[in-house]
Amino acid sequence: MRYFIIAGEASGDLHAANLVRALKEHDPEAAFAFMGGEMLTEATGIDPITHYREVAFMGIIPVLTHLGAIRRAGKRVQEEMQAFSPDVVIAVDYPGFNMRYVLPFVREQLGKPLVYYISPKVWAWKSWRFKTLKKYVDLMLCILPFEQEFFAKHNFPIVYVGNPCYDAVAPFIRPTIREQEQAVGESRQVALLCGSRQHEVKENLPLMLRVMKHFPDYSPVIAGAPGLTAEDYAPYIRGYNVPIVFGQTYQILRESKAALVTSGTATLETALIGTPQVVCYHVGGGRLANFVFDRFFTTPFISLTNLIAGEAIVPELFGGLFTEERLVSHLSLLLDNASPERASQLSGYELIRTRIGRGNTSRQAAQAILTRFSKKINRDIHI
Repeated sequence: MRYFIIAGEASGDLHAANLVRALKEHDPEAAFAFMGGEMLTEATGIDPITHYREVAFMGIIPVLTHLGAIRRAGKRVQEEMQAFSPDVVIAVDYPGFNMRYVLPFVREQLGKPLVYYISPKVWAWKSWRFKTLKKYVDLMLCILPFEQEFFAKHNFPIVYVGNPCYDAVAPFIRPTIREQEQAVGESRQVALLCGSRQHEVKENLPLMLRVMKHFPDYSPVIAGAPGLTAEDYAPYIRGYNVPIVFGQTYQILRESKAALVTSGTATLETALIGTPQVVCYHVGGGRLANFVFDRFFTTPFISLTNLIAGEAIVPELFGGLFTEERLVSHLSLLLDNASPERASQLSGYELIRTRIGRGNTSRQAAQAILTRFSKKINRDIHI
């Protein structure tokens, strides 16, 4: 079959690449075109028609500032989809772009089936998007356990395929959290994961570095994000003796005593590996942002870690809570081997591992797609 894939950020690029490999196992004649990055390029052996860097913006101001570039990328994706004539289109996360430029076009112009891999968080906010999804999506592949019940009660075609984060970090997961703790021992390393976009680095990294000045006995390491370069970090690390390491995020987490993590997929990856963390995210508006979240969001948490656990496993500091004093206070507790806060997090991580399940997410996603849409492949698909 012919697959057109749209991945709008680094995590989507990674998970889409793993899906491509799984599809190839059972569909040797598979052909691909995509918007994405280096991971999809490696998996498919071809270049993206548009790199995700051209559309990787979040927040009102960044999106408005780059609206022209986003529109041009959307138009290019539509033209390339038309020219490629796929058998199925696979949208991966990134709802702002996909729901505007991909979903309506695929149904109304291409008339092809559309799979949404990693469903938009309509259960958290923007519930009006649910009607759009139901109108245009032929199959939803969800990666959070509670999403299956949410969509199923609305008679939505959905399959829970596990979580691709587990597959991505599996080689770095020790069998138990206790073994991870024993291996870390007296580590003096703290991992800094400040986001995968330029504006996230700008807004989060300076405060993270100021916080680390309060812990002179510990060495911070910045985990460089895919799609960014050393130049993206350079303006914010002047005066600090801190390394930036690319392509080794999971190994850095595995060897760190604790981590400061910008909210997103990285919070779940950090939990699965077993590294205590403070989730933090700069949001303009300060306390007003917290007020809006409390009043208008239908979920009490911003991190995947807490959402999956169903309780506050890790601290979430965003908006007016994202301050130097609070970060120092929470991090100091996590660096103490004997603190109840550290023990509580590690116990919660065990719960998260249980709820996520164990691996083969990409293969399960590929199976769901081929079972539903393939007319060429008649043999059984073995997972």
